[in-house]
Amino acid sequence: MKGLIIAAGEGSRLSNRGNSKPLVPLLELPLIERVILNAKGAGISDFYIVTGYNGEKLRNHLDQFAQNRDLKITHLINNQWEKENGLSVLAAKKEINENFILLMSDHIFDKSILEDLMRTQEKVADGEIILAVDYNLKNKIVDIDDVTKVLVDDKGRIVNIGKNIKEYNAYDTGIFLCSPAIFEALEESSDNGDTSLSAGIKILAKQKKSRVFDIKGKYWIDVDDENAFKKAENILLANLKKVSDGPVSRYLNRPISIRISKYLLKKSITPNQISLFSFIFSMVGALFFFFGGYANLLIGGILAQMASIIDGCDGEIARLKFQTSEFGGWYDAVLDRYADAFLLFGLTYYVYFLGENLLYLFIGFLAIIGAFMNSYTADKYDGLMKKNLTRGKHYFRIGRDVRIGIIFIGTLINQPALILFVIAFLMNAENIRRILIFYKKSKNF
Repeated sequence: MKGLIIAAGEGSRLSNRGNSKPLVPLLELPLIERVILNAKGAGISDFYIVTGYNGEKLRNHLDQFAQNRDLKITHLINNQWEKENGLSVLAAKKEINENFILLMSDHIFDKSILEDLMRTQEKVADGEIILAVDYNLKNKIVDIDDVTKVLVDDKGRIVNIGKNIKEYNAYDTGIFLCSPAIFEALEESSDNGDTSLSAGIKILAKQKKSRVFDIKGKYWIDVDDENAFKKAENILLANLKKVSDGPVSRYLNRPISIRISKYLLKKSITPNQISLFSFIFSMVGALFFFFGGYANLLIGGILAQMASIIDGCDGEIARLKFQTSEFGGWYDAVLDRYADAFLLFGLTYYVYFLGENLLYLFIGFLAIIGAFMNSYTADKYDGLMKKNLTRGKHYFRIGRDVRIGIIFIGTLINQPALILFVIAFLMNAENIRRILIFYKKSKNF
């Protein structure tokens, strides 16, 4: 599907951050790049970008960006960029003659909104448009004085739209699924003296050809001024948290790793390099276990916990920079398994030579095999739990973060044998619990 992104306006309220608003970096990535890459991730492959104010600079940047990211970008120019945004949409009339996605260059949003909206494409009747709306009128992220309001009837059709309407029950997110009928409507509204996008939507609304799509509480924000910019940063960082995060990751690792990632964004380091760096920390920590003595035990535990925190940064950087890949996830998982094995083997070695009791070797074996099976069962378990999860909620999970956290705490209190016993028991008990949950779920089908 084609995507039309309008980026012609001046954006004067963010001029302190740069003379081209679409190129203002948000967490080290320009706003328009975030919009494009988000849309690409949702399945859009062909982009039309409408430029105007400081257009040459923006077009030159996008040409280089398209080359680096293997994107197809067609430039359209709106020489009347001082007027309202409907004219920017009209600039694509001769280029697009099929259904398309319309986006704003300064709106940051959850990619799943666009994915869900695109699934409704087959339900779009001739001459219709669908606008993604936010029904949460208590959304504190929204600038109530600047947001475009929407009045929707009980059949999901737009009755009225505009920034100054008094009666409304939803907000316009700036994400549209349009048919070419939008161009005719905008031409009509422009002839009537109103060049805004909302005016064209109103004309289609009178024809009962403007419908809405509920984003169901997912995040979006119009990055229009300094206050919204800071909110957008916080939203993106907050959404680095995963529903699959275990308790140690959620309350200790993630708050620290997010701060580290925010700093690392300014560097040229890649997610795979971070994965390797975390692995090296774990291996050095494991090496200290082999040296014996409480000081080395403590250093090994601290390094293991540091590695666990850093291990969260690779995924965070990948998501913020749109550098996620199947290889990256697999590579990180492989390194984690090797790191776990060496850490637990090092502890087993440490404990065994304290008491030279074969029981410790057996407990160490159970800890290692339990850890490996815990990782093996995670994929099915996480998939099942996410499928049945209410949005914004976490589910109970004992995984690698808990395992490393136990190692860290156990080394602090100098209880290496207890570490092995607790990990052996918890990991294998968790695996049995997952098997039972999946078995009970499968019987329902």
